[in-house]
Amino acid sequence: MDLILWRHAEAFELHEGKSDMERALTAKGERQAHRMADWLNQRIAHSTRILVSPAARCQQTAKALGKKFKTLPELAPDGNGEALLKAARWPDASEPVLVIGHQPTLGLVAAYLLTDTPQPWTIKKGAVWWIRGRNREDAAQVILQAVQAPDLL
Repeated sequence: MDLILWRHAEAFELHEGKSDMERALTAKGERQAHRMADWLNQRIAHSTRILVSPAARCQQTAKALGKKFKTLPELAPDGNGEALLKAARWPDASEPVLVIGHQPTLGLVAAYLLTDTPQPWTIKKGAVWWIRGRNREDAAQVILQAVQAPDLL
């Protein structure tokens, strides 16, 4: 199965009187989201299931793809890696899954899948980590398929 972790693009800082869930993308963030969406749209399968945090910045990032997506409350900023992996049905999903979410959850999930230990890895704003799980010779393998940052596109 392919699990694609996409951190939301650059968002405005939290301002007094606003909630973290309302933070929107900056103009730079909108450009990052569109560049990464173009890159992803050239590579993801049509069957890819897209799961998105309800936070405004993630919703805006997802809309850049121009595809249908499902909003899941468990992917909100206060979510955890276990809930993310359960929602994605890792490692048993029959289709690729793209998750648009937040730090530190995405970094913890990437570290856990690649090292078997949750570590505080940082995924850059707007970046994608593409992780593939497969079975070879009756052994489970996890492969880092790609890492792409929007400023390199």
